[in-house]
Amino acid sequence: MLGQRLLTAAILAPLFIAAIYLLPLWAFALTFALVITLGAGEWARLALLELNLPSARWVAMALILLLCGLLWTQPAWWVPMLWLGVPLWLLAIFQVLRYRRPDVPSEAPPAQPSAWWQGWLGLGFGLLILACAWCALLVIRPMANGSHLLLMLFAIVWFADAGAYFSGRAFGSKALAPHVSPGKTWEGALGGGLASVIAVCLGLLVVGWFDLRWVPVLLGLVVVSVFGDLFESVLKRSAGMKDSGTLLPGHGGVLDRIDSIIAVLPFYALALLALGLPVVVN
Repeated sequence: MLGQRLLTAAILAPLFIAAIYLLPLWAFALTFALVITLGAGEWARLALLELNLPSARWVAMALILLLCGLLWTQPAWWVPMLWLGVPLWLLAIFQVLRYRRPDVPSEAPPAQPSAWWQGWLGLGFGLLILACAWCALLVIRPMANGSHLLLMLFAIVWFADAGAYFSGRAFGSKALAPHVSPGKTWEGALGGGLASVIAVCLGLLVVGWFDLRWVPVLLGLVVVSVFGDLFESVLKRSAGMKDSGTLLPGHGGVLDRIDSIIAVLPFYALALLALGLPVVVN
């Protein structure tokens, strides 16, 4: 499993970096619109819409493409979409904190949608979350050093994810959210957060962008990234599914790979806008 994860990451990482740095804005927007379109199809599956509508994933993919097309023509909506992402993710975080798995959990999908994050309401919620993340990409990319800032965003999440994986395997003993994801531990989350903050701060020092305001921002983003991952676990557990899909060997589906990133993106973009980061020293 680890070998598959590393191989998939080794293939995807250069593609993401090339898209961030080399594509013009329209092609960049289209590329990541296609990524979240795949995620929308998986969200329809987790929302159990395919129980009654086998073509639900195609409907979801068409809807997110239409929404992205509309947003592309209305740049004035991009920043308001970031603010919309805040209450959406606060609701998701609240749901993670209150989620309790059944006394007798079942690995089989339920016969019908039974929670608000399932069915058409759940799909609408997911499409808005994906659209907010996409708008954040469009806000950040045109900024001065926007490509570098996007690479840093991915570094924040990747270091947190890798650090949590290895520190959890080495030291993990206390479950972080036993009802949601019993395999995740406090030791893993703390190790991942520490690895991410230290690695990114060192990178900021090297390029002359370090500012003390980055520290609370990074800590907050790491916490949000953890909840992004946990909320997808809520979706999967309540749907009786192990992964959101099978497209990425060793990772599952697209949502399994971008769950933390889509959670962090609106908060990251708003922090950059509000605080005027980065402050270039040299």
